[in-house]
Amino acid sequence: MYDIKEWQHVFKLDPAKEISDEDLDALCMSNTDAIMIGGTDNVTEDNVIHLMSRVRRYPLPLVLEISNLDTVMPGFDFYFVPKVLNSKDTTYHNGMLHKALKQFGHMINFEEVVLEGYLVLNPDSKVAQLTQAKTNLDIEDVEAYAQMVNEMYKLPMMYIEYSGSYGDVEMVKAVSKMLTNTQLIYGGGISSLEHAQEMKQFADTIIVGNIIYSDIKKALKTVKIKKESNK
Repeated sequence: MYDIKEWQHVFKLDPAKEISDEDLDALCMSNTDAIMIGGTDNVTEDNVIHLMSRVRRYPLPLVLEISNLDTVMPGFDFYFVPKVLNSKDTTYHNGMLHKALKQFGHMINFEEVVLEGYLVLNPDSKVAQLTQAKTNLDIEDVEAYAQMVNEMYKLPMMYIEYSGSYGDVEMVKAVSKMLTNTQLIYGGGISSLEHAQEMKQFADTIIVGNIIYSDIKKALKTVKIKKESNK
């Protein structure tokens, strides 16, 4: 069984976007720790199955980050369930999870399911608009959410999501100081090795996504943080 806590670098693929076999091969053979499949718009059963079947040829962990119940299917090593802490819509706190358990609770292997305490911080992102996230948070706000996740909910993961925009390093640093047991994941706007290095100072795991589709070479360079962290 894979140990998620050891993951330092993950590539996130959007099933609604095209990626060539050559680029996919480069990602999966790059020494990244895992591949995550997830997105906000136009995520369908068909495009998730298609992308999953392409990635499954490679010997590395495969994660589905659940955005809607129609795309939940067997074949993944882990299923990450976002609990959007700063959403104004209870659907994204526990509503979707409750619905899923009503339908599939009798057949779920809970060792494969990971609940993420999610903070969406880019107001212009699609995920912020979809979840009605309150994004105008200050350092004290994010510290309180971090305490909530670490001390009260005792969730295994906290995901700081800037979704398409490079985030506030001081925010990530503040959260990292509050987490003693919870794994800190950062995603959003990492478009260079320098970005990856900067965020990896404070995050346990970084997620690299959009740059895959605009500059595959820059995306692949971000994996070098693993070598640096292991020195």
